[in-house]
Amino acid sequence: MRSSSALLLQGLRRGRRRFGSWLRGPSLELVYSERYQVDLPGNDAQRGERILSALDGGGLLDPRSVHRAEPASFRDLRRVHTDAYLDSLARPEALLQIFGLELPEYAADRAFEGQRAMVGGTCLASRLALASGRLAANLGGGLHHAFAGRGERFCIFNDVAVAIAGLRAEGFAEPIMVVDLDLHDDDGTRSIFAADRSVHTFSIHNRTTSEVPAEAATVVELGGEVDDTAYLAAVATHLPPAFAAARPALVYYLAGCDPAADDAIGDWRITAAGMLRRDRMVVELARRRERRVPMVILLAGGYGQHAWRYSARFLSSLRPGGQAVEPPSTAEVTLTRYRRLARDMRAAGDRYPPRVRQDGLARPPQPGPPAGAGADADWELNAEDLQTSFSGPQRPHRLLGACSRQQLELMLERAGLLERLRQLGFTRPEVAFDLEHPGGETVRVHGEPGSGELLAEVRLRIDRRSAPGLVMLSIEWLTLQNPREAFTPARPRLPGQDHPGLGMLRDVIALLVVACERLQLDGVLWVPAHYHTAVQGRRAGRFLDPVDEGVFRALEQAVAGLPLPVAAAAVEQGKVLDDSTGTPFDWHPMRMAVPASQRLREQLDGEEHRRLAETAAAVHAFRLAAMAAGRAATRTGAPATGR
Repeated sequence: MRSSSALLLQGLRRGRRRFGSWLRGPSLELVYSERYQVDLPGNDAQRGERILSALDGGGLLDPRSVHRAEPASFRDLRRVHTDAYLDSLARPEALLQIFGLELPEYAADRAFEGQRAMVGGTCLASRLALASGRLAANLGGGLHHAFAGRGERFCIFNDVAVAIAGLRAEGFAEPIMVVDLDLHDDDGTRSIFAADRSVHTFSIHNRTTSEVPAEAATVVELGGEVDDTAYLAAVATHLPPAFAAARPALVYYLAGCDPAADDAIGDWRITAAGMLRRDRMVVELARRRERRVPMVILLAGGYGQHAWRYSARFLSSLRPGGQAVEPPSTAEVTLTRYRRLARDMRAAGDRYPPRVRQDGLARPPQPGPPAGAGADADWELNAEDLQTSFSGPQRPHRLLGACSRQQLELMLERAGLLERLRQLGFTRPEVAFDLEHPGGETVRVHGEPGSGELLAEVRLRIDRRSAPGLVMLSIEWLTLQNPREAFTPARPRLPGQDHPGLGMLRDVIALLVVACERLQLDGVLWVPAHYHTAVQGRRAGRFLDPVDEGVFRALEQAVAGLPLPVAAAAVEQGKVLDDSTGTPFDWHPMRMAVPASQRLREQLDGEEHRRLAETAAAVHAFRLAAMAAGRAATRTGAPATGR
C-alpha cells in the first residue's frame, strides 16, 4: 500500500503540479522518503512531508528536483561506525540507551529503517550537490549526536560522517566544512573528525557537551535565553573567518530549527525573522559570486508541530531573488494533504461525487451505471449491499451514507495514521462502524481485533439547526487516546483525560473538513468540553458566535504566559475570576466551527463577526487568583539537550 508521501513524490515526478519559471533549471535538489516518518516523543513525524507539501502547494517545486532516498548499506555505515557498535544495536536495550525509552520491536525496526534512510538521503544529496555545483536539501538527517562507537540523544547513525566517508571512498579529497547551527553541540560529528584536518566542524550551540579536542573545529557556546541580536552577531563574528580558513569545496549545513522561540524543548528566543536571516547568512557566504560552493542542507533538530515552517520558509527563499514565501499554517498544510489524498482516491475510480439529501445524509447521483474501467467503485454494489437488499429492511452500512468502512480504512492507511498507531505498538489496529448509535454515527479504532483497547472514537451527525442557513457536520463525541502510555511531567493529565492523547487531532479535523467538502456541507461543528480542547480547536477554527470568540480571547489574555496544562487547570479549578464580579469563570458550551464552504468562511471572516468579537473581548475581563507561581513555568519537563 502506497503512503501519502509516496503518492506525493510520484505526482511530482509526473509533473502534475504548477511551478514557477524560476525552476526551469532546478536550483535546489530535494531528497525525501516516507521512511523518515518515525513517531518519537516530541518529534513531528510529518515534518519533511509538510515541507514538501507546502512548497508543492505554493507552486515552488520542479518535479525533476525531487528524489527518493534509499536506506544506506551496512558497507556505508561501517566506514564510520565500529562493528562492535553495529552489533550492539541488535540487543533489545540498544535503543533504550539512545532514545531513553523502550520501544516495541516494530517501532524499533521503524526507527532503524528511518534513520538508515536519512543516512542514505544525505549520501544522495551530497552527490547531487557535487554533480550540479548547487544546493541540495535532505528533508531529514542532521543526526549529529551519533559517535563512531555509540549513539546518543535520538541519533543512531551519523549521516554527515557516513556521507563524507562515502565521498572520500569515491575519490573526493577536497576540504569539507560542516556548519552546525542546531541548538545543541555537534559533539558526535566533531569527535568522528577530531583527527581529520580536511573536515572543519563549526558549531554554535547552547551548551558544549563534549570537550574532545579536534584538529579543525570552531566551538562556540552561548548559554541559554539567547535572542536574535546575540545569535546573529555570533554567526557573523565566527563563521566568516572559519569559512576562510577551511576554504571548503563542499559545505554541509545543519539548519536546525530548535533555536526558535516556540520550539518545544529549546531554551533560546530566536524569531522567525532571525532564523531566516541566519540561514541566508550561511547560504550567502557559501554562494558568493567569486566561489560558489556546493551545499547540502539538513533539517537537524526542531521539535513540535510548527518546526517545519522555519525550514519551508528558508527553502522557499532559495529562489533567485531570495524572497521567502510565508508557509501556510500546520492546520492548512494538513488539510491540503488530505485534500490531495481524497483527490487521488477519486481519480483512481470515484467519478461521481455524492450529494446531500434533504434528511442530511449523502447519496450518489443516479446518472446510470458508469461504463468501462473507470467505474465508480465507491458506489458499486458489493456483498454487503446484496445481503441487506435481500434480507428485509436495509441497515445503514456507509458512514453518513457515503463512506464504507473499507474506504475509510484505506484513507487512514494512505494517510499514514494506521502506520503511526503501529509505531505506538498497536500492530493490528481495527476500524469499526456503529452507524445506529442513538447519539450519532460512530467510528471506533481499537488497538487489536476484538480487544478492549479503544484508541479513537468519533460520533457524527448532520446539524441543520445550530447555524441558520448552514448545514454542518457536528462532532457529538471525540476521543483520541493511548491506553498504553502513562502521564509524565512532560505530558501531564489534562482535564477530561483518562489517558494521554495520540497527537492526531489535527489529522482528524482535516479528514472531517475534506468529508464536508465532499458532501457539500458548510463545515465541522463541535462544542469543546474544556479550555484546552478549545485552544487546540482554534488552530483550525473559530467560535461560531462572535461573542463567544470575544469571551475566549479575554480568557486567553488572563492566562497568557502559562503552559497549557497550567492554564487548563486554572480554568477547571475556578482560578480564573470575572474581574467585575470576582466570581469564578464557569466554562459553558460554546460552539466552534472549521469552515468548509465559502459562505461559512465569509461569515467567520466577515466584518460583523470581527467587530462583535472585539467588542465582547473589550467588555469582558478576567484575572487569575493564586496562580502567580505558575507563570514562571513556560515549559514543562523539557530536556536540556536534543538532536
